[in-house]
Amino acid sequence: MASIPLSSLCVSQKPKSLSFSFVTSDSLRFGSSSSLGFDSSRKNRGVRVSVCRAASVVFRDLDADDFRHPLDKQNTLILRAIPGLNDLAKVLLGAVAEQVMLLENIGTSVLVSENQLSGLHKLMVEAAKILNIEAPDLYVRQSPVPNAYTLAISGKRPFVVVHTSLVELLTQTELQAVLAHELGHLKCDHGVWLTYANILTLGAYTVPGLGGLIAQSLEEQLFRWLRAAELTCDRAALLVAQDPKVVISVLMKLAGGCPSLADQLNVDAFLEQARSYDKASSSPVGWYIRNAQTRQLSHPLPVLRAREIDEWSRSQDYKSLFKRAIQVNSVQKV
Repeated sequence: MASIPLSSLCVSQKPKSLSFSFVTSDSLRFGSSSSLGFDSSRKNRGVRVSVCRAASVVFRDLDADDFRHPLDKQNTLILRAIPGLNDLAKVLLGAVAEQVMLLENIGTSVLVSENQLSGLHKLMVEAAKILNIEAPDLYVRQSPVPNAYTLAISGKRPFVVVHTSLVELLTQTELQAVLAHELGHLKCDHGVWLTYANILTLGAYTVPGLGGLIAQSLEEQLFRWLRAAELTCDRAALLVAQDPKVVISVLMKLAGGCPSLADQLNVDAFLEQARSYDKASSSPVGWYIRNAQTRQLSHPLPVLRAREIDEWSRSQDYKSLFKRAIQVNSVQKV
């Protein structure tokens, strides 16, 4: 897979080599690490792959639109143009809603800090620094279902929740990429806009006559935006991981796998699979089937996400972001 050599983007001439493990299961599982304060009884059976990881480039002047996907930009502008939506959301998402979610997490989860799960706290703080965003609160919640999600209310402090099963199964590198993906939602105000879009769709159903048709149209528009938003956040993950294979390996494991197959996973083969999907869906019939199968999905297909992040990692926009960041960092060091 072609990508930008990390050594050409980092100041250090002798980057330190890290490694991560390809470990998967039948659901949202990526790797295995017990260095963040969780005792894992399972041994990591994944194959270890060397990754060039020099000191991370920090994007001190990074703006959301610097990495936002074009479709995300387009659909965000549509949401911002809806009159009265902002005021309506403020009414519905007030202090009561915030208090409910806050108490829910304080009562059932562990708040991460310098004194609590400090390794996980360090990963979040570092990722937030790289993306030029204030680190949100981070909670770890007991759950057998590997998952991570972000909650944000306009004008309120956001927070990220990570399930224990996900932490146990992730390597530090992959876990930080997932945290960066969640930070991407906050950087681009996705949490707020998602709530706005849901309010819009729900409200359209109350309109007599054409209400249902309007809501259906808005719902399809919402799903298009959601899929584009995920592509944006994959870019945020890449900006922090600074190695496309780390992000693509996560997407590959989302598509399928289990611990017994972990040492056989191949990022380049997965990218070839993505290209074969593009070829198979390029005909008129294939295009129709592809759109019918994906238009109600909140996330793009994993193979398409992998192809997108691979292409962006080789783009001039991606290279320019690193070049600008290195220049800004050099000036600030003087």
